[in-house]
Amino acid sequence: MGRRKLFLTLVLACPALLITTAILLSEKDELPSMKKKNSRMFHTAVTSSDSVYNTWQCRVMYYWFQKHNPNSNEMGGFTRILHSGRPDSLMQEIPTFVAQPLPASLHRGYLVLNRPWALLQWLNQAQIREDYILMCEPDHLILSPIPNLTQDRRHGAAFPFFYIDPTAHEPVLRKFFPRHMGPITNIDSIGNSPLILGKEALKRIVPTWMNVSIAMKKDSEADKAFGWVLEMYAYAVASAMHDVPNVLHKEFMIQPPWDTTIGNAYIIHYTYGCDYDLQGRLTYGKIGEWRFDKRMYGNRWPPRNLSMPPRGVPQSVVTLVKMVNEATANLPNWGAAAY
Repeated sequence: MGRRKLFLTLVLACPALLITTAILLSEKDELPSMKKKNSRMFHTAVTSSDSVYNTWQCRVMYYWFQKHNPNSNEMGGFTRILHSGRPDSLMQEIPTFVAQPLPASLHRGYLVLNRPWALLQWLNQAQIREDYILMCEPDHLILSPIPNLTQDRRHGAAFPFFYIDPTAHEPVLRKFFPRHMGPITNIDSIGNSPLILGKEALKRIVPTWMNVSIAMKKDSEADKAFGWVLEMYAYAVASAMHDVPNVLHKEFMIQPPWDTTIGNAYIIHYTYGCDYDLQGRLTYGKIGEWRFDKRMYGNRWPPRNLSMPPRGVPQSVVTLVKMVNEATANLPNWGAAAY
């Protein structure tokens, strides 16, 4: 009853969301897969804005998806879910679904809230042939063919984030996950990405995720406690509300510079800046003599042939730069104004 009340309260408070949805599908999104379909195949979904920042990341990410997809029996189709509300120049390069953005009155400057809203539109209106969904982000580089890591359609396969700690925020989270729903430990230390889940289970979770995200953003205590990871907490809460447990896979991805080796990882997530001196020593928190930070390229394209890090810099960072350089060297019209 609590779940339903929360959902109805928020949806009824913003009926415009239910009547202003418009979509566009690129033709590529409808192309049949050349692989023989099996029940374990998953569709990769990446939410994105139309900013330069997200555009170059999506091109690099999709390059590596295409490179590894033919070598996997479980990686199916790919969709960039573009929440700008209008087509852009990548429509012919990357299979794309165009979703409407949230009104500013709802996201309140926290544009990440467009993610669950865009995914909700896509799940409700697109034709998705695969039975599972892998949620990824533009700053993910696929290292090798990704298997379907789930046990079954009732369990998610997710990456454990050390900074998602539900037990440390129990008083705040109880506003959204009341005691009658179970112990706070039912909320996993996850975000929505990377995560693989059965399509039907995800369809049940996403509306709740959207509404919990909006409710948390409106709540000053939750907004202050969770900050830039608010929608990650909201997904973890929504998953617990729908009794969908997640099996945690540390090998799902690595995050340089903190993870120094590749190991058995499937994804590099380059969310942190990599700063080193010329002796190969990490200078995190201080701009290094050599650096790679995606935020350097918020309004401009990174150049082709980025300089390689100094000798002694960890394998993970070297691999990251090599992968970006390979993609940019092979992608046409890199940095062109048309993009």
